[in-house]
Amino acid sequence: MICRPPIALLLFALLFPPAALTQTPPAYTPPAPAQIRAAEAPTSDPTWWKHAVIYEIYPRSFQDSNGDGIGDLNGITSRLDYLQSLGVDAIWLAPTYPSPQIDFGYDISDYTAVDPKYGSLADFDRMLAAANAHHIRILLDMVLNHTSDKHPWFIESASSRTNPRADWYIWNDGKPTTDPHALNAHLGPKGWVTPPNNWSSLFQGSAWEWVPARSQFYYHFFYRQQPDLNWRNPAVEKAMFDSMRFWLDRGVAGFRLDAITNLFEDPTLQDEPLTGRRDASGFPESNHTFTSGLPEVHDVLRRLRKLINSYPDNRVLVGEIYVPTTADLLQWYGTPAAPELQLPMDTLVGFHEEGGGVTNAPNVQLNLLHFRETISEMETALDNYQPLLVFDNHDNARSWDRFGDGGPHNPLIARLISTILYTTRSAALTYYGAEIGMTTHTPTRREGVRDPIGITGWPKEKGRDGERTPMQWAPLAPAAAFSTNPHTWLPIGADYPAINVATETADPRSLLNWNRTLIELRRTSPALHDGGFIILDTANPSVLSYVRTAPAGGHPIVVSLNFSAETQVVHLDLTAAKIPSIAAKLVITDTASPNSLYTLTTFNLSPYASLVAEVQ
Repeated sequence: MICRPPIALLLFALLFPPAALTQTPPAYTPPAPAQIRAAEAPTSDPTWWKHAVIYEIYPRSFQDSNGDGIGDLNGITSRLDYLQSLGVDAIWLAPTYPSPQIDFGYDISDYTAVDPKYGSLADFDRMLAAANAHHIRILLDMVLNHTSDKHPWFIESASSRTNPRADWYIWNDGKPTTDPHALNAHLGPKGWVTPPNNWSSLFQGSAWEWVPARSQFYYHFFYRQQPDLNWRNPAVEKAMFDSMRFWLDRGVAGFRLDAITNLFEDPTLQDEPLTGRRDASGFPESNHTFTSGLPEVHDVLRRLRKLINSYPDNRVLVGEIYVPTTADLLQWYGTPAAPELQLPMDTLVGFHEEGGGVTNAPNVQLNLLHFRETISEMETALDNYQPLLVFDNHDNARSWDRFGDGGPHNPLIARLISTILYTTRSAALTYYGAEIGMTTHTPTRREGVRDPIGITGWPKEKGRDGERTPMQWAPLAPAAAFSTNPHTWLPIGADYPAINVATETADPRSLLNWNRTLIELRRTSPALHDGGFIILDTANPSVLSYVRTAPAGGHPIVVSLNFSAETQVVHLDLTAAKIPSIAAKLVITDTASPNSLYTLTTFNLSPYASLVAEVQ
């Protein structure tokens, strides 16, 4: 089993409020009866994003159209037929703005253009128009926290202390020191100085970098090439909002907001508590208490929501949110009177680290109790706001590599994860290749690493290349139909002859067709589209079961998932859901020797099997 790399583990600390960083999370509290009753009721809201399947594309890795080994916008356009056939409602496009590519696009040097590596603005417009024709919306990744150090704004800001953008970033003189050999010491106008505090970068080392032209340090939460913007300066907010208007005016459906909780830092720059760990570079980690989740972030989000709401067609804000509890997630929706994000990501279910990342036991992370608790909370404790469930993205090892046993059960566990993703009330966020079961291909040699955090942190930190390898389209050399170039920017996964779109399309039992069936079912079944949610058989130690109640005239849907390596006998009582029938028509399952009709009082589920049935 592949453990998630340390950099992604740190993302969870990124947004934790101060109390969560220093205290054990509270014990699970079952939902109140009123919350359960509210979750049981069907709803009727056609707003597109409440039912959406959002598909993250990492542009470098999706489809190369010009043979340079790097994916591009025209490549995405050429694959829209496939995405429509899969049932995708929207694409979240990772950054394609001009960038030095230190962090592969998350270091932006121009917010209103396209990097030539990916094409042109005209290519973007053609892709957008083609996506609309395929009934697919485009969401852009918007990085508001920082720019590239090659952005003209930062170049000007770093040039002097008196230029017009001198305070667009976080600058500080540092602390005086008498020791010129102190860590990160520099000679300033008034003598030797060190960084103003102990803040660590998420991407290793101190969060402060010296600029001789100003004789000052600037702050960077991520790479030193990603200086943080000063959001206390109204000119910064105006410039960033204007950049977003540029794309909204072109017709994008909204934004996924990267590292949104990190917009503000404690203005007093006080030291943060240390975690007691050192990063891969040996620098002491601070716990980001004073650099994440400050109240001022919510003020910006409320203003940003007003901007989004001023456009037609239900534009949407998706937020990268990592929090320790569902109660903490709730604050990022705002309030009915002062709304913020429509869809903060619920990472509590899908990025759980059971046992602190222990990897020497099978399925140490596939913890039924955790899944039952977090899914129940997602469905009942968000005050009728729409959850957004996610298991996979560009920063984490593939979910079946994290939750699986590394053996023959992984394909079944992949189906189990997909079933949860597409049959709960959540909007669904998936990642390219998840639908075919692409695996994590972590580099085995430092010479093969492309992610800078893996280069500098090797071997303790191997980076995020493993989850970013090119899409596997067909069992064709040299590059699985991703490119005509055998030298792709990252190597094609060695399992591409078996795990690819073409092969799985032809196999009715494939993971790809399993996902297609589930996505179509959530679109056409009244219970999965608008139904309520009730957990069943809550004492079962091995099987997660729930029912989606149906609107008038519809049929309830029952879902049962075996979290164990042993066949389980399942007994369900639907009277708690006020469903008198015990007969059900099988919709989809991978359990051994299925029957077409189940009596839901008693049935068998083979190891790691999933079952979806419609109550008659």
